[in-house]
Amino acid sequence: MAMLALTTVSCNKFLEVEPQDRLVKEQYYRNVFDADAAVLGVYGKMMNLAKQYVILNELRADYMTVTENSDPFLREINNHEVSASNPYISPKPFYEVIINCNDVLANFDIMLRENKFTQDQYNQRYSDVACVRSWVYLQLGIHFGTIPYITDPLEDLSDIKDTNKFPRVNFDQLLDILIPFVEGLPYKNTYANNASLITTVDGYSTAKFFINKQCLIGDLNLWKGNYRAAATAYKAVMTSFENTGNDNDRYNVYKVRFAEVATNNDISVGYIRFREQDATALINSVTQGWKSIFARNRDELWNQEWIWALPFSKNFQPENPFIELFSVAGGKYLLKPSAQGIHYWNSETQRNGIPYDARKILSIQDNPTRPVIMKYLYYYLDDRTLTPKVLFEKEGNWFLYRAATLHLRFAEAANRDNRHKLAGAFLNTGINNVYDPNPGVSGRDVTNIQQTFDVAPYDFDARFGDFPFFRANWHRHNGLRNRANLPARTVVGDSTLTIENDLITEAGLETAFEGNRWADLMRIARRRGEPAFLADRIYNKLLREGNPNATAVRNKLLDPNNWYLPFKLD
Repeated sequence: MAMLALTTVSCNKFLEVEPQDRLVKEQYYRNVFDADAAVLGVYGKMMNLAKQYVILNELRADYMTVTENSDPFLREINNHEVSASNPYISPKPFYEVIINCNDVLANFDIMLRENKFTQDQYNQRYSDVACVRSWVYLQLGIHFGTIPYITDPLEDLSDIKDTNKFPRVNFDQLLDILIPFVEGLPYKNTYANNASLITTVDGYSTAKFFINKQCLIGDLNLWKGNYRAAATAYKAVMTSFENTGNDNDRYNVYKVRFAEVATNNDISVGYIRFREQDATALINSVTQGWKSIFARNRDELWNQEWIWALPFSKNFQPENPFIELFSVAGGKYLLKPSAQGIHYWNSETQRNGIPYDARKILSIQDNPTRPVIMKYLYYYLDDRTLTPKVLFEKEGNWFLYRAATLHLRFAEAANRDNRHKLAGAFLNTGINNVYDPNPGVSGRDVTNIQQTFDVAPYDFDARFGDFPFFRANWHRHNGLRNRANLPARTVVGDSTLTIENDLITEAGLETAFEGNRWADLMRIARRRGEPAFLADRIYNKLLREGNPNATAVRNKLLDPNNWYLPFKLD
């Protein structure tokens, strides 16, 4: 599998590998198919970051913690007392990907000058690799704060240490560099359907392998506080399937649509019909309901939710790292859900009166003595017995971006742009319900309701009526809490802060362990100039598990300078 094996020559010194059959310069970058191999090689290299990405974004936050099997370096991260020698915090793997990207981009420029592929082929591939590099830089900024920003192809990692040649930039300066760069790229859509990169490799469709550029643009602007720009980029993704001519695409893809209560063939929290008050009737299946988001094959429903996910194959390197991290069988069980995370889920009450958020049961195995993070394990373990389906076939996915994440971030941006009602619709019960003075009443003329009547990107039409007939593009839209079978939250006090608090709370309940949590907490704390927003959540996690360092960690995190890890390339 090319994406898991290919690296460009500039990476050899980083890896200190001298393969005997290495291609000479004249044997690659000859045509568009070589360019495709280079793009896939970038993603193959990037997959080596999966383990670090999840550890740094989740273990530093409040939903994940260490187990009795954890090594001292994981305990350092959990306690926010990392040593510079901690291998989990090394920026070197990130820079290996960056220098790989730089080499590919430089060679794409040469290929274009030499007419080895068309301008359109160049635009799509160059923009893709440039966005991967920018995404990696965003991760470096989040975790290290001040870093070297390098766009040159280099032969030796040690060159990066030369601060005269490569001065370091802080996080805000990095955002100021990345935003205009990414927004100025020549191609910001997903690959065209006829692009040679959209194919099937080892049984996997490649359509969702590649970074979504508009999601990245939205995230960069959200960090910077450019809320209208962020919302515009997110809206472009949410509406990207509306012109396909297919009603299922128009109404369902990235819309977080309503549940199929009769069949449960959906990705919502649901119960067997007419047994909705019975906790044992929860749809707890790898092929139906909310749990199947993380377990189902790449079918129609999977594609309605997932925007970016990279597969780990049983046949190729790198090996799925999440088995080792989370599994009690065939793995080392190094990390588990925190007691605080379980407390968050248990603090919710569903619409049917069941006193916990069902996403707890669908995200973890809530064993009192050995709770297990399950989101990454459904391809590998039997979801009931926790035994491997086939011991040595460690398939799975690196989950990077999905519709729920997109909706939460759009709502965060809209809320900060004074669209509180719209943000609440995305959080709670959906546009159709929130913009209807009498929701649930049928047989009406809905011409002038169930829509926002706002300017772009806040213009949404969710009309669903028969007199006259309306099936607007957003009529199936469902708020995130409605999809989770939870009641709507009400605004108390300042709308902006209340809704923002509720969105970040919901983000934890919905996307726990998916690599978003530390960034979410840090982004809000930075925006408000309120370090306690982050520090208190880490404190509560440590306090609930009896960690004697809880108070010291809170005091440390009240200084934003201590949010960043030591930067050491050796």
